[in-house]
Amino acid sequence: MAPAKKFETMDEYVEAFPESVRSILERLRDTVRKVASEAVESISYDMPTFKLNNERLVYFSAWKNHIGFYSIPEGDETLRKELSPYRGEKGSLRFPLDKPIPYDLVKKIVTLRVKEIREKKK
Repeated sequence: MAPAKKFETMDEYVEAFPESVRSILERLRDTVRKVASEAVESISYDMPTFKLNNERLVYFSAWKNHIGFYSIPEGDETLRKELSPYRGEKGSLRFPLDKPIPYDLVKKIVTLRVKEIREKKK
């Protein structure tokens, strides 16, 4: 769905999409920001990326029928069950555009990723 363009900033990436998708991307961005305000925005693998302590925290992308969400924490059995309806390839999640985006789940993922990165730093 994204134009075949190299993006320099998250703003450029988000602006390249129709309003319906743009609003989802902005809300994802805000959700990540609320949990990890110190995270740095960048573009990596041509996708909006948040980094914490120079490590990828999470990143996401818009596709024709879904939003891809990446850098999924290990978590416990409860989390694995919550993630299972959205499991994509190679440890990614797919949030269908025709269904409500699970922002509370995104919040939980980001919180766990922050914890993983901070634990690794110790």
